[in-house]
Amino acid sequence: MPTLVISDFNIVCTVLGGFVLAFGLVSFFVKERLYLSEALIALLMGVALGPYGANLIRPLSYARENSEENLDSINLAFSRLVLGVQLVLAGVQLPKKYLLHEWKSLGMLLGPVMTIMWLVSGTIVYGIIPGLTYVQALAIGACITPTDPILSNTIVKGKFADNHIPVPLQRIIIAESGANDGLGYPFLFLALYVYRYASLSDRAGHGISLFFTETVLYTILLSIFYGVMVGWLAKDLLHWASEKRLVDRESFLVFAIALALFIVGSCGMIGTDDVLACFIAGNAFTLDDWFRLETLDDSLQPTIDMLLNITIFLWFGAVAPWEEFGNTPEIPIGRLLAMAILILLLRRPPIILLVHKYVPRINDLREAAFAGYFGPIGVSAIFYLYVTVEFLRQVEMLQLDESQLKGVQTMMKATRLVIWFSVIASVIVHGITVPVIKVNSNSS
Repeated sequence: MPTLVISDFNIVCTVLGGFVLAFGLVSFFVKERLYLSEALIALLMGVALGPYGANLIRPLSYARENSEENLDSINLAFSRLVLGVQLVLAGVQLPKKYLLHEWKSLGMLLGPVMTIMWLVSGTIVYGIIPGLTYVQALAIGACITPTDPILSNTIVKGKFADNHIPVPLQRIIIAESGANDGLGYPFLFLALYVYRYASLSDRAGHGISLFFTETVLYTILLSIFYGVMVGWLAKDLLHWASEKRLVDRESFLVFAIALALFIVGSCGMIGTDDVLACFIAGNAFTLDDWFRLETLDDSLQPTIDMLLNITIFLWFGAVAPWEEFGNTPEIPIGRLLAMAILILLLRRPPIILLVHKYVPRINDLREAAFAGYFGPIGVSAIFYLYVTVEFLRQVEMLQLDESQLKGVQTMMKATRLVIWFSVIASVIVHGITVPVIKVNSNSS
């Protein structure tokens, strides 16, 4: 006898498939006529279908034992997976030896610019969010320092980008957003180690030693080396298989995505920076431009890119702590709004405008204004959020006095609210900016 099986799996498949189908029917109109990003549409739909809407997507019930900690692990794993695939694809779409040719521009953007973005973000958080030390605020600021490759792609692709954004500027934005995701680790763990070993105990020297050995040498430098080696080896193997006619077209097209999955998993097992390794591997994989040119006219990679964008932002809309934004007395909604506005205005635009003459790929003030404004906060910030939460949970298990334990818990709560609110604000603001620009230009 047929029975009605309304399981979580069936509901999620129905909801995700139905939304992708519905969005697909109007996707050209939405993206090329209304100039709305798929991330914004998916986020809003996630809210509508999540616990605060129709309750069809119930993230907490998917976690083992309905545990908040298990849900955090799901969020971290999902963010890693999406970032890994996106960053390999970002590296693959850049031209031959791009990182080597553009070292001056990238050196400025990933060095002084990123450092100032970190300090500005941390200072804003410290000044507006109560109950935090400056070191705690710097750790939170590090999470929102990197620009997001997924949201950046929605800005530098499509008809608007083709008509208004020079190709060199598009590429440098993609390259920066890919590289600075992995390079957020040093800023984050410098602050976290100082907090744990200097603020909570008298072992500052040990913390600094761990930062250089574990973070700089092992996490960052090993990830770069690993990404180069794996990407280079994958390129040579695919060359060989293609020359011997051992690989079919379908496997050829999906090779870069499989490479991303391999790096995410293997880097996760050895505890290195899989995000940075994926971007470096993507660049090494297409170092001779062969794979990029071979797949230039194929739509599989953009299709996977779009599907991942929609899926993760749909999930974000459902899993974001919407209720806490207005019901946390220690951090009222007004402070979060003020913080988000200041971060969007001050975190990046002023420093890009100030140093744009030293970035060869930014030619004038107009391009500097665009590159400064469109530095979105997205999936990478959520990734770093849960890396931070994982670190703080380990700190909670130390022998701390009551005030220290309260400080850790305050930081954990503030980290969640600040980063989630910053991501949502960026998705909304950057998602509607292009339509506003078009409306103003048409009316004038």
